[in-house]
Amino acid sequence: MGTLSATEGHSEESPAHVVVVKGFWMDTTEVTNAQFSQFVEATGYVTDAEKDFSPRDFPNATAEQLKGGSMIFQLTPGVNPFQCGPSGPTRWWKFTAGATWRHPQGPASDIKDKMNYPAICITWKDAKAYAEWAGKRLPTEAEWEFAARGGLQNKKFVWGDEEKPDGKFMANYWQGSFPGKDNGEDGFTAVAPVKSFPPNGFGLYDMSGNVWELCEDWYSPKFYDISPKDNPLGPAIGTYDPNRTGFTERVMRGGSWLCDDGYCFRYRPAARSGIDSISSTNHVGFRCVKDKAETVK
Repeated sequence: MGTLSATEGHSEESPAHVVVVKGFWMDTTEVTNAQFSQFVEATGYVTDAEKDFSPRDFPNATAEQLKGGSMIFQLTPGVNPFQCGPSGPTRWWKFTAGATWRHPQGPASDIKDKMNYPAICITWKDAKAYAEWAGKRLPTEAEWEFAARGGLQNKKFVWGDEEKPDGKFMANYWQGSFPGKDNGEDGFTAVAPVKSFPPNGFGLYDMSGNVWELCEDWYSPKFYDISPKDNPLGPAIGTYDPNRTGFTERVMRGGSWLCDDGYCFRYRPAARSGIDSISSTNHVGFRCVKDKAETVK
C-alpha cells in the first residue's frame, strides 16, 4: 500500500491518493543492451525504429520522413523552454534516420562498449515484446511508483527529501541551463551505465533519472481523478493524443538524464508523463516485472 503522487510539481500528479497493489517482483535495473541483444538474437525481432514507415499510413510524409529512426536530443543554446509554446519541444528534438537501439545516436554510433547501458530508442511495442519473451510484463503505473519509493512514504525523491544528501548526487539528471548546456556535475551528460548510482530501499537502481521507463498503462493526465484504490490499471482505452498524431500515449515514469530542476523536474517518484506508441527516443527505456502471489502492503 502506498500514497501516490503528493503535489510536488505538476498538475497531472494530483490528487494524491492511496492504492493497494498485488505482489510483484521487479527487475533490479533497466533492461540493458546486453539483455536486449539476447532477445534479438533468440527471436530475430526487429524494432520499430529499424523499420520504414508505410506511405499508406502517412500519405503526406516525404521519403526522408518515412525512414526508420528515432527522436534524438540535440543541445539548443539560447532557448527559454518556458517560452517555446506548444511546438517548442521540437526545437531540441531531431528525428534521426537510422537511430536505433544498436545505433542510439544515429548510424555512425554503436553500443560495442555500452552493453551495460539501458536499451534506448525502444517503442512501447518493442518493450512489450521483450517482456513477453522474458516471461515477464511491463509494470503498471501504480506498481512502478510503489517500487520507486522503496518503502518511503511521501518523500520528494526516491531516496528522501534532500536532493543531494551530504552534497552527493543520487541520480543521473540535468545540471545547467536546459536545453543549452548540461554541466555534468553528476558525472554524466548523457545516458549512464546501469548501477551508476546507489539503489533505493528495495535494492532497485535508477528509479530516478537516467532514462524514462515505459509502463503498461494508457496515459491520461486526469486519470488520478478517477483512479480506483485496488490495483489500478490505468484508463481502459487510450484517448490522450495532445499532438494529434493519431497515436495515443502510454505512461512513462522516472524522468531521465534530460530532466532539470526547473523546466522538467520529473526525476521524482510522483512525476508522470506519456509518450505515443510509435515514438522512440534516446532518453526512454524500460524494465520488467513478474507477478508474485501475495498482496504488497
